[in-house]
Amino acid sequence: MEFLPTLQHGIDDLKPSLFELLSEQQLASLLPPSLRYLLAVSTHRYPRYLLPVLNSFDEAYALVMLLVERHFLRTYGGSFTENFYGLKRARVLRVRGGEVPRAQLGASDSVREAVKLGEGDIWRNLAVLVGLPWLKRKLDEGYDVHAAHSNILGSGYNRESDGLRPGASIKERLMFYYKWFLRNIYPSVNAAYYFSLIVFNMAYLFDSSKYHSPFLWMIGTRIRRLGEADYKAIELATQPAKVAPARPGEGGSIFSPRNMARTVKPRLLSSLRILLPTSIFALKFLEWWYASDFARQLSRKAAENIELPPPILPSLPASAKRALPKQESDKKQRPPSSSSEKSKRIDPPISSSTLLPILTVPVPSDSALCAICTTHITTPTASPTGFVYCYKCIHQWVDGSHERQVAFMEGAAGFKSEDGEEDEGWGKEEGSREGRWESGKGRDAVTGRRLLGGTEALRRVVV
Repeated sequence: MEFLPTLQHGIDDLKPSLFELLSEQQLASLLPPSLRYLLAVSTHRYPRYLLPVLNSFDEAYALVMLLVERHFLRTYGGSFTENFYGLKRARVLRVRGGEVPRAQLGASDSVREAVKLGEGDIWRNLAVLVGLPWLKRKLDEGYDVHAAHSNILGSGYNRESDGLRPGASIKERLMFYYKWFLRNIYPSVNAAYYFSLIVFNMAYLFDSSKYHSPFLWMIGTRIRRLGEADYKAIELATQPAKVAPARPGEGGSIFSPRNMARTVKPRLLSSLRILLPTSIFALKFLEWWYASDFARQLSRKAAENIELPPPILPSLPASAKRALPKQESDKKQRPPSSSSEKSKRIDPPISSSTLLPILTVPVPSDSALCAICTTHITTPTASPTGFVYCYKCIHQWVDGSHERQVAFMEGAAGFKSEDGEEDEGWGKEEGSREGRWESGKGRDAVTGRRLLGGTEALRRVVV
């Protein structure tokens, strides 16, 4: 990649093109999800040891990358993905224009030493390489958890628990202001972040700026190609150090602390520049393979004659089971013959803690319909039980604020079945049902099973 001709037609051979920089950034952005996926797969085999690491993946990844990037910045002058593309980071000289083209041609070794990153420059670059992406991932995750649902549920949606109660502790106050920041300020900050990146990229593309990122401009560092002097210096720096003969009483094993520090550790860190990008390419190839038309045709031919029924659980109420395909065919052939047969269908689940019946809804005959609002599913969201609903419907149902729950608990008539007949066991009681029924808050709408984590257990379905 470093031998490609530049777009400046020889004016500055060491200035990389914007396409090289974007390719390096894309490769670096693939590292966290790829490593998280590998860790998640390994956690199923060794959950006792890897589950704590998976739960704190962002912090563990930032700590590991801090060590790796520091080694590559000190040894190669750039991050390990930049070194994979033949790039380095250099300080901008405090001269007019920041360029010394004649000195670069005549004394490249001296120029390299002048623009080499110092210890302070290395830590500033580590803050941009490791600290800034970690902060961005945490803010994006916090926005998805605490603020993204407000755009779907509507501006009028507000829970009492979101307010700051009187006498709140310092932790509760900080959490309240953090959520307020995510909902009101962070979208603008996020837009300004990406807008500034676009502005600097366009300026760099038309050779109006030496920086392709506003954060590199803040720390006074820019990206350059590796030159001949850089390769000579890297070759000298990566040569294995000569280990002196072992002192009396010290073994010559490779696992001794001295050998580990001088030989094993540098070679292990240097091997990452080939191992990690290669693993990413392998994962991307597998992703392409399973997403290609060929794999889709194979899976379609294998499953074209298989009709999967909706998930059936032991606690599924009988009022929901009548939507099964087999019972649908029986229903079309013959209607219910007696009232005793109707009464068998009314069997709401019973809470194990309060021993009260739980409000549930029947499964619609069409899987494209939401079981709660009985219309086409918008923003499909799956609950841990396997049923898919509208995000707004299931979020409000688990939260206990859905209009059907409120109306039912206030004494409204029960739900109607698919044939238009009202279920007998739901509408006989008069007045409020508080204390006689559970509204289904914190539970799945069809099965009545309690969802651990409440609304945080819901997962958006990407179609």
